[in-house]
Amino acid sequence: MNILLINHYAGSIYHGMEYRTYYLAKEWVRAGHKVLIAASDQSHVRNTKIIIPKNKSYLYENIDGIDYLWLKTTKYSKNGVKRAINIFSFIAQLYRFSRIISKEFLPNIVIASSTYPLDIFPAHHIAEITKAKLIYEIHDLWPLSPIQLGNMPNYHPFIMLLQYAENYCYKYCDAVVSMLPKVEKHVKEHGLDLRKLHIVENGICIDDWSNCGETPDKISKEIIKQKQNSNFTIAYVGQHGIANALTNFIKATDILKNEKVSFFLVGKGPEKENLVKLAKDLQLKNIFFFDNVPKTSIPSLLPKFDSLYIGLQKQPLFLYGISPNKLMDYMMSGKPIIQAIEAGNDMVRDSSCGISVSAEDSKALAEAIRQMTEIPESKREEMGKKGQEYVKKYHDYKVLGKKFLDLMLSLN
Repeated sequence: MNILLINHYAGSIYHGMEYRTYYLAKEWVRAGHKVLIAASDQSHVRNTKIIIPKNKSYLYENIDGIDYLWLKTTKYSKNGVKRAINIFSFIAQLYRFSRIISKEFLPNIVIASSTYPLDIFPAHHIAEITKAKLIYEIHDLWPLSPIQLGNMPNYHPFIMLLQYAENYCYKYCDAVVSMLPKVEKHVKEHGLDLRKLHIVENGICIDDWSNCGETPDKISKEIIKQKQNSNFTIAYVGQHGIANALTNFIKATDILKNEKVSFFLVGKGPEKENLVKLAKDLQLKNIFFFDNVPKTSIPSLLPKFDSLYIGLQKQPLFLYGISPNKLMDYMMSGKPIIQAIEAGNDMVRDSSCGISVSAEDSKALAEAIRQMTEIPESKREEMGKKGQEYVKKYHDYKVLGKKFLDLMLSLN
């Protein structure tokens, strides 16, 4: 098969952040299929920029057997008008290149997978030209996400367009793949025949954990120092955004400031400056901030801590389920997890790999951390092993890639 995967923000292990498209495509190529990923040269989630020559509007590149078509689009840096313009720029470029893609690549399957649903229009156009099967992949529920998380009104023209696009997806797609495991009610209300719905959650590449890089020396030394003082170490590693509810983590740090617990926050994001200021205002001595580490260092970093923390804001949106990459990494590390999320699913509870508490409840979080410190190390190791076994069984990209591929083969 020839598989066209449209994802505005697609990356690779060399570009960073949006890894799912790369890992799935790699499995499909390994199975003998051709994959073309069409993506924008502009993305706020990549670590490495795509450089397209000034006299060109696109760039072809082959990465580990996967063909990439990078399309030149308008620049942006943050959420707002410029990002919206960039989205429309990408859609326009897809229409512009639709005939070329259709003629030269001849896809049997077209997948629209760009977080927002607007890419369904050029994807459907290409599918009609080539008589290909059309799949819409749900990352987040748009326009529900900008409505609930961004406080945008239902009657905003952009929101109304997004809603039209989402309904269009469910009407014209041959199949819908969702990373969120509890979307049945929502998609049915918007017109999807549930027989077309398939759940393929986020995952992890197990092979990456056997070829990992070293942990940055500065972090390693601080972890060793805290453990020498008999301190229990707990860490959050990832994006420092509003949705991650890290203020809750710092408030729990304050509650436990007189106990032998050391808190680590590793990463960057729009909220980091505010979080550092809050910790300083509270005069916390038991919390340590570090910058991002390379993805290759994650497998060596996470196991150094005694426990790992993940949280999200208390939002109705998460009742449709969550599938965060960060949680997969945590589970693969073999360390017990403390989760402060209220969602439609709970992998921590399902796998018995840690403790789940209410979202944005610093007292409950502090008590869970205290409880974790009192659990014997052998029991914590057992909890961590259960999480590792769970993620290997259900979330290895080899498993997920085959599941997605079986769907595509059935459509063809």
